[in-house]
Amino acid sequence: MKKLFLLFIPLLIVTCKQIPTPAVVVVKEEQPVKKAKNVILMVGDGMGLTQISAGMYSNGNYLHLERFPAVGLHKSYSADNLVTDSAAGATAFSCGVKTYNGAIGVNADTVAVQTILEEAELKGLATGMVATSSIVHATPASFVAHVRYRKLYEDIAADFLKTEVDYWVGGGKAFFNNRENDERDLYAELRAKGYMVSDYFINDFEDVSTNVKGNFAYFTANKEPLPKAQGRDYLVRAASQGARFLDKHDKEDKGFFMMIEGSQIDWGGHANDSDYIISEMLEFNETIGKIIDFAKRDGETLVVVTADHETGGYAINPGSKMDTIIGAFTSDYHTATMIPVFAYGPGSELFNGIYENTAIYHKMRSAFGWTEEE
Repeated sequence: MKKLFLLFIPLLIVTCKQIPTPAVVVVKEEQPVKKAKNVILMVGDGMGLTQISAGMYSNGNYLHLERFPAVGLHKSYSADNLVTDSAAGATAFSCGVKTYNGAIGVNADTVAVQTILEEAELKGLATGMVATSSIVHATPASFVAHVRYRKLYEDIAADFLKTEVDYWVGGGKAFFNNRENDERDLYAELRAKGYMVSDYFINDFEDVSTNVKGNFAYFTANKEPLPKAQGRDYLVRAASQGARFLDKHDKEDKGFFMMIEGSQIDWGGHANDSDYIISEMLEFNETIGKIIDFAKRDGETLVVVTADHETGGYAINPGSKMDTIIGAFTSDYHTATMIPVFAYGPGSELFNGIYENTAIYHKMRSAFGWTEEE
């Protein structure tokens, strides 16, 4: 019996070794998202993954987007079409609602919806916008205006007089002071409201000085600005200067919201012009670098970079090399591919994953620390 017991002991030991030890599960408490004082949303209109790739390969295999720790994807479709347009796409960012193609700051029933820029103004934050299109074009318009159709440019311009955007730079002067539907001179009305207003005909942008105690507006073209390749050169300066302006203009130290658009990446896609896309992409990249540098120094600024949609069904074809892109296109319009989102700074972790384009609005509000009930 003793021998049988001794034989059983090794068997028991072997058997015990085969029973796995229960894993110790450490439950980590979720860390609260650090609040951002400032939020800068940068929209590369029409900028899909191929536009980003072409820019990167044409720039020594590097873009400033590589400095962003958080990367996600958004679903860009609108309320009435799998392929969105810029108006519906930007309204998703500005208002957090899916709406029909062509809608500016209104929902699918054409009811005005408060934008994040308007909410920022009501909360006492400074606000700004810079675009390489006219300032009444679909993307910037969707942050300040509420009209049923994107090409009602004079109506959109009139809505600028209903807001207090502290700093803006873009084209579209004609829709303010050379109007066809009424005799209003919105340029003069802005000055009467206390804005420092200037334009390309009076001074080059680089020669204009700003006073952070007052609001500032600058028109870069009568209607649409030139492409970068034809001499337009204000985006980098206007964006970086705008961030500094708003930071100092912030009288009550409440922060600011700013939207910067690289508008003409989209136009290169519509034109099926690879070189046009790349030149606009590289200017947008330089602007991203300046804004990231600002955010890094500041420590309280969330930077979000995305696009409203991809344009052109752009592809990089066989035979392409670094600095020599052979591009091809499936369309001269937008496509429905998901769109990359990059985030840096306080609250950037909110932007990981896959989500609707409307979630960008809600994530920016969360980063500010605003509750849904506000």
